[in-house]
Amino acid sequence: MFSSPLARANQHLSLFGFLKVPMIGWCRPKILSIDDKHVTMKIPLGRRTKNHLNSMYFGALAVGADVAGGFLAMAMAEQRGVKISLAFKSVQADFHKRPEGDVIFTCQDGEKISAMIGNAIETGERINQPVTIVATCPSLHGDEAMATFELTLSVKHITG
Repeated sequence: MFSSPLARANQHLSLFGFLKVPMIGWCRPKILSIDDKHVTMKIPLGRRTKNHLNSMYFGALAVGADVAGGFLAMAMAEQRGVKISLAFKSVQADFHKRPEGDVIFTCQDGEKISAMIGNAIETGERINQPVTIVATCPSLHGDEAMATFELTLSVKHITG
């Protein structure tokens, strides 16, 4: 049975969440679109992800930012046929409005991430660069940002 690249990406994310980072699995993110320039993914607002104010809990928002920035890097490394060590070294978040519906996380830094991976392969060094993730709540606020995250992505090529 053939599945689309998007379906395979979601299967990979679900498996990664189940086996490696259960908190990701708990929040049930879904990749909506992914290409060489961006990734867009959703975390539904529900019992698992909301806080006492019926908006998305800070921890679930952090998971969304992590997945949006990290999954794009993992997918690009896999596309190149290389393994990378990936981590986030720092995070800065600005919260603008309470997201009281499903939240869409978008990272448009694909070209920057691709260059980072290329540089890590070429130098063998760990490369650190900030990536930006914007969280929106389209069902209630259109494209208005609910939160903006800047995560310092750190990648290193794993040889052997």
